[in-house]
Amino acid sequence: MKIVVLADTHFPKKGSNLPSRLLEELPGADLIIHAGDWQTPALYEELAGYAPVKGVYGNVDGDDIKALVPFQQILEIEGKRIGLVHGHGEKKTTEKRVVEAFSEDQVDLIIFGHSHLPLLRYVKKVMIFNPGSVTDKRKLPYYSFGILHVNEEIEARHIFFT
Repeated sequence: MKIVVLADTHFPKKGSNLPSRLLEELPGADLIIHAGDWQTPALYEELAGYAPVKGVYGNVDGDDIKALVPFQQILEIEGKRIGLVHGHGEKKTTEKRVVEAFSEDQVDLIIFGHSHLPLLRYVKKVMIFNPGSVTDKRKLPYYSFGILHVNEEIEARHIFFT
């Protein structure tokens, strides 16, 4: 199963069109995951034209997004448990907050956003993955999103582009 992973798109404030590099990957996706800070339901609808969409809301999302997606959720895909949360909150680092968000749950992977910083690492045998942002790279040299392949194992990678 191929999953395209996004976060922190901030539409239309940071961009009104999906980048061409992302558009190359979307038609082959079996699922699209968005880890919050959408800002408009129009993005949800556009992504849903390519594949089923799952996600969570972030700290800048309004009631219109909150009506579409929850604050946090766990997806079961190909026998793997994938936790989704945006990662905003008080105190601690974003990374520590997302790990704590699933401390009572058995998950194989945690997908999050908020920091706009692409990240792939393990914390106590749990893969944590932030796809970065396709529209707001901040001080980074590249925009980014993620690709997951989930079968017996989880393969995660970032796609970086200018």
